[in-house]
Amino acid sequence: MKKIFLFLALTAMSFQLFAQKNWAPDPMHSFVTFTIKHMGISFVTGKFDQFSGELVAAKEDFSDAKINFTVQTSSINTGVDMRNNHLKTADFFDAEKYPEMKFVSTSFKKKAGNQYTLTGKLTIKDVTKPVVLAVTYGGKTKNQMGNEVIGFQTEMKLNRFDYHISYDPTGKAVAKEADVKIYLELQPKKKA
Repeated sequence: MKKIFLFLALTAMSFQLFAQKNWAPDPMHSFVTFTIKHMGISFVTGKFDQFSGELVAAKEDFSDAKINFTVQTSSINTGVDMRNNHLKTADFFDAEKYPEMKFVSTSFKKKAGNQYTLTGKLTIKDVTKPVVLAVTYGGKTKNQMGNEVIGFQTEMKLNRFDYHISYDPTGKAVAKEADVKIYLELQPKKKA
């Protein structure tokens, strides 16, 4: 009888440990990038160097995941300091007033194979809008240190005018839409 209770207790504990598993981006292997058309003939590319987030799931296929993700707007990096500084002003992200862009999921549904649909709310500046993203699960493996890691990627077209980023309202010099790509390698979140 004691063995049965011990077995049940260990099973419950192992389930509870998995159920409470939280994942966070590995900043060395995760990227938030964008591309936007310039002058109608070429493109500017860039990235955000500082971001954080968390994925919490109880199911092994992550279909019940809750996701939140925050990007520091002042960390924008296009490789040109003058342009970076302009993008931080009220013409674009107004980083001093709105230091963060935030995404909070409302659902994460498995479609087929490694494809998911992620639904949530995206906040940029003073605007929050619903978004639906197609997400690809890259899989699970162990890194060089023997720690478990998982990978996800997604992309979206973002209309900057929807979020009060209204510099150049004609869209001739700076296009109205940016292509955003997010590549995440997640590792178990370290306890504080």
